[in-house]
Amino acid sequence: MSRILKLILTITVAAGIALLILVVQFNRFLDAPIALPEATLQYEIRPGAAFRQVSDDLASQGIIDSPTFFRLYARLTDKAGSIQAGEYRISDEVTPRQLLDMFVKGEVQLYSFTIVEGWTFRELLQALANNPVVEATIVFEDWPAVLENFGAEASHPEGLFLPETYRFPKGTRDVEVLRQAFELMNETLDEEWQSRDENLPISSPYEALILASIIEKETALASERPRISGVFIRRLQQRMRLQTDPTVIYGIGVDFNGNLTRRDLRTDSPYNTYTRGGLPPTPIALPGRAAIHAALHPAAGTEVFFVATGLGDGSHKFSDTKAEHDAAVQEFLARQRAARNRQ
Repeated sequence: MSRILKLILTITVAAGIALLILVVQFNRFLDAPIALPEATLQYEIRPGAAFRQVSDDLASQGIIDSPTFFRLYARLTDKAGSIQAGEYRISDEVTPRQLLDMFVKGEVQLYSFTIVEGWTFRELLQALANNPVVEATIVFEDWPAVLENFGAEASHPEGLFLPETYRFPKGTRDVEVLRQAFELMNETLDEEWQSRDENLPISSPYEALILASIIEKETALASERPRISGVFIRRLQQRMRLQTDPTVIYGIGVDFNGNLTRRDLRTDSPYNTYTRGGLPPTPIALPGRAAIHAALHPAAGTEVFFVATGLGDGSHKFSDTKAEHDAAVQEFLARQRAARNRQ
């Protein structure tokens, strides 16, 4: 064998060995769990970030050892251009191969936001604005455009968003959270309306929503909702005024100072159910599904009055007659006086 052939053979063998070593290192890199300083790490891919930028950044933070191998694997699998922006939760059990799949599938970190039963629309917007992972894009005065964008039939935003826990990635716009809550409320209200009791003095799902919002504000006790609904349903059937404080308070709006007076109860407004019969023109808060269900499935009975007991548990005393109700009111006032005297 000539010296040239031996040289070629030696080079070929060396190249083959080097390639084999490279392949071994490449696969070892792809399948070895990454080493993180902590068990988990939050990593964010900015919108529009190039894959080279992402791989270099991962290496600079010590998340991967070889940005070159990472880019090579992405090119070989044709995934370099498919990564999705967002915030990712990376654990130390993840391999670079799995990490790239996470980026391509967009398995971003999801955050929770809970809409609380009884909030007003104004309170909901404020909570969204205060949430650090939500992008605030609207203010209260924007609600006409929001409703138009959603295709809402109602002309007022109150009560149209279902209290529930919603999950979404960081940077989600407030209007998108509202859209989820709006659509879920429509679905929920439609389901409940289809299964409503017969012979209710409620002519539309929107009226059910109005009544549900009053029930929501009147009690925090789940066991009382159907019973309070029964009182209001019977009042509507008997053409009695609802005479419920929460509607008056809502009508006063942001000027309410926390003290509801006799003058407030006598001052007429569309929401004053002491001066006007029937339901107010719109919901007064965001009712949950349980309150909607109660509005459409009232408890049977004869009571047409109720008042807080003052026992500190949020409970109410229900009465059939005005005389019984007046006595219950005096019991409540006596408990309040006794509580003040103990302070």
